[in-house]
Amino acid sequence: MMLTESATLAHKTQSAYLGDWQQLQSYLHDQDILEPKQIDDRRLRGYLAHCRESGLDNRSIARKLSATRWLLRCWQKTYIVCPASPDALKSPKAAKKLPDAPAIETMNQLLDQPLTEDVLLIRDRCMFELVYSSGLRVAELVRLDVLDIDRNEGIARVTGKREKTRLVPVGGKALDRVIQWLPIRKTLLKDATEPALFVNRRGKRLTTRSVQMRLNRLAQQTHLGQALHPHQLRHAFATHVLESSGDLRAVQEMLGHESLSTTQIYTHLDFQRLAQVYEAAHPRAQRIDQIKTQGESMINLEKNEQKIEISD
Repeated sequence: MMLTESATLAHKTQSAYLGDWQQLQSYLHDQDILEPKQIDDRRLRGYLAHCRESGLDNRSIARKLSATRWLLRCWQKTYIVCPASPDALKSPKAAKKLPDAPAIETMNQLLDQPLTEDVLLIRDRCMFELVYSSGLRVAELVRLDVLDIDRNEGIARVTGKREKTRLVPVGGKALDRVIQWLPIRKTLLKDATEPALFVNRRGKRLTTRSVQMRLNRLAQQTHLGQALHPHQLRHAFATHVLESSGDLRAVQEMLGHESLSTTQIYTHLDFQRLAQVYEAAHPRAQRIDQIKTQGESMINLEKNEQKIEISD
């Protein structure tokens, strides 16, 4: 089976799609299908069934079908004969996973630490205070330049997905951390023209992987008892702001979500918390399983009382 060039795809998407195409190719070879002209809608439905039988979840299947549609459209553009239609397969809906947002107490424990002379620790606390303050993605954090932070106005210009920019507020504690970090940053620079806000020991812009490793290290040093990913700090920002304000549209804009439905997952998280409070506080809000357990306990108690009466 002929694969196609994927130069127009983002690097991460390209890597994922290449793996998906190779798996599709392996499946088709097992079916003695060696040319695009042998692939029809029925064959693709068989591939979909194969993915489900392999135990893949809906999210993984949806990506594989997306990779397949992309491939078919490329074949159409390059006049490669293939009877299958890119629109023949509908992706299954992926279940929305509630974000794992650290509690406010966890964030305070992570960020409110005594002063230190460790320059990298000062930088790290500045980074994570900024992520939590403004709800940044880790890729947006490492792309920040010094000139993107307006300390007078308390805002940051962020470049997000598809090169879209947005302005986000920066909290007072985050601004204080930035002011503390900037003089230290200058001492690390090897090239005075380096624009990056966050640099490593060599004066080069940080990578997303470095940020992830530094956050886990800080979580260990502060004895959180759990590993943390930078995206969880973004979840914490969204959850805590929404809990306090209830302003979903504002949270959507600050997160840079194109669709409000993407932001609405945080309302499910907030409702889940409210439901837990309700069940714990309301005298008639017991769950069925709690009532069942209590009923079984009453039956056992009655049996024990009967045994006592007989033995007496």
